[in-house]
Amino acid sequence: MEEMHENQTLVVQSGHPLGLFKSSPDNPRVIITNGLMVGLYDNLLDWEIAAQMGVTSYGQMTAGGWMYIGPQGIVHGTYNTLLNAGRKMCRVADHGNLAGLLFVSSGLGGMSGAQPKAAKITGAASITAEVDYSRIETRHRQGWVDLVTDSLEQAVAMAQAAIKEKKNTSIAFHGNVVDLLEYMAAKRIRVDLLTDQTSCHVVHDGGYCPQGIDFEERTRLLATDRKRFISLVDKSLKRHIKAIGRLVDQGTFFFDYGNAFLKSVFDAGVTEVSKNGMDAKDGFVYPSYFEDIMGPIFDYGYGPFRWVCLSCDPTDLDRTDQAAMECIDPARCPQDRDNHIWIRDAKKNCLVVGSQARILYSDAQGRVTIALKFNEMVRKQEIGPVLLGRDHHDPGGTDSPFRETANIKDGSNVCADMATHCFAGNAARGMSLVALHNGGGTGIAKAINGGFGLVLDGSKRVDEIIESAMTWDVMGGVARRNWSRNPNAMAVAARYNLENTNKDQITLPFQVEDSLVAESMKGLFSD
Repeated sequence: MEEMHENQTLVVQSGHPLGLFKSSPDNPRVIITNGLMVGLYDNLLDWEIAAQMGVTSYGQMTAGGWMYIGPQGIVHGTYNTLLNAGRKMCRVADHGNLAGLLFVSSGLGGMSGAQPKAAKITGAASITAEVDYSRIETRHRQGWVDLVTDSLEQAVAMAQAAIKEKKNTSIAFHGNVVDLLEYMAAKRIRVDLLTDQTSCHVVHDGGYCPQGIDFEERTRLLATDRKRFISLVDKSLKRHIKAIGRLVDQGTFFFDYGNAFLKSVFDAGVTEVSKNGMDAKDGFVYPSYFEDIMGPIFDYGYGPFRWVCLSCDPTDLDRTDQAAMECIDPARCPQDRDNHIWIRDAKKNCLVVGSQARILYSDAQGRVTIALKFNEMVRKQEIGPVLLGRDHHDPGGTDSPFRETANIKDGSNVCADMATHCFAGNAARGMSLVALHNGGGTGIAKAINGGFGLVLDGSKRVDEIIESAMTWDVMGGVARRNWSRNPNAMAVAARYNLENTNKDQITLPFQVEDSLVAESMKGLFSD
C-alpha cells in the first residue's frame, strides 16, 4: 500500500496480496476475498485443509473490511435485540426499558462480552456464565461486569436483589452455563430472556466448553484427545438444550442468537429441535433472534452502520456523534427513537475499544444523510477523514440461512445471490474497499457476506458515491426481502419507489389470494 498510487487497486485473496493492478480513482482502492471455496469443497474439513496449506483464510466483514472496532458493534446489536425481545415477549412498552427483567446467557469473549454491557444499557439485570476466568477479569476491569461469583446460589441471589430494586446489575458467573441453567430450572428461578453466545460455529474446536470439565481441562483435551472432547461437547449440548426446555416450560423466552447453537444441538443428535425433524432447512422449534426479533428491523432496512475517525482524535468522534444525533428524528419511528438514545449516550457508556469508532443502526435514508453530513464536515476541515462501513450483519450484505436470511421464507434463504450482488454493486459504484467472505459469524459454508469501506475525503466525488452506493448497499437487501413477500420490506420498497430521487425502481411482488389459487386448481384437475 505504501507503493500504491491513485490509478491502482490492491487485490487481496485470502490474506495474500496478489498485487497492484491498473484502475482509476473511481474504482475501489482495495478488493478482498476470504475463504471462498468451490461448492464441492465448501465444508469445514476441506476448508481447514486449505487453511493449513496457507491458501485460504477465514473471513468476517468486521475485521475483513479493515475496520474492526471491538465488541462495540455487538453491544448495539444486543441492545436492539434485548429491547425488542422485551417488547415482544415481556410486555415492555415501546418507549420503556427492561428494568425489573432478568437476562441470562453465556460467553464473555471478544464478541459475547458485549452482553452484560448491552443488558445494562437496556436497564435489565443479567447473569452471564463464563468458564475462562481471564475473560471475566477483562470485562470486570473494563466496567462491563459489576459483580463476579463462582457460586450458583450467590449469582441467583444477586440477580433477584437487582430485579427487586429494578437495578441494571450485570453479574458474571464463573462456571458452566449448563450448571447455571439446571440450577435455575430446579429452583424455578424466573428468567425472562435467555440465549447463548458461545462460539458454536466452531463448537468442536474450543468454541464451547462442555459441562463437567473446567477451562484448563478443556484446553488439554483439545490438544491431546480430540475424540473424547467432541463426545463431551455433544453430551453437554444435549443437557444444555434439556435445561433450556425446562426453563421455557416455566415461562422463559429463549432465542437462538445466530451463533449456530441450535444447529450444533441438532448435529449432536437432538433431531427434535428441527422443525421438520430431518434437517435444518426449515429452521428450529425455538425462535431465532433474527427470525423473531431482528428480521423485521432488517426488513425496514435498519442495520449496523459504522464509522472510524482516521485522525484517531477523540474530539473528532465527539463531533461525529453530535452530527449523527442531529440527523436523527426520534419521532420518525421506534427504531430512530432507540438510535437517538443510543448515540446520545454513546460516550457516557464508554464503548470505544481501540480505534475512535462508532456504530449506529440506521436505514438507507439515515446512512446517506449522516454520510453526507460527515463528508461536508471533512470538506470544511471540522474533522479529519472518516472511514464508513458496516457489519456483515446487515439487510443486504449477507446470505446466511441460520441468521441474516433466516426470515426469508420463499426457499432462497440458502442462496448466495444477494451478498454477491452487494459486493459487485459496491465495486461498480466506487466504494473504497469491497470485500466478499465465506463464514461470517456462523461458520464456513454457512454464510457468504459482502461488505465495503468508504473513505470520506470531503470531495464532491465522494458525495456522489454516497448517494449511489450507500443506497444500493441497503436497498438491495430490502428489495430482496420485499420479493420474498416480507410485509415490512414490501411497504418500505413501495414507499422508496415513490419517494426516491435517484430514479431507482424496485420490482414489487404481486400478492395472490390462496383461496383463488385453490379455486383455480379445482378447475384444472379432476378428482
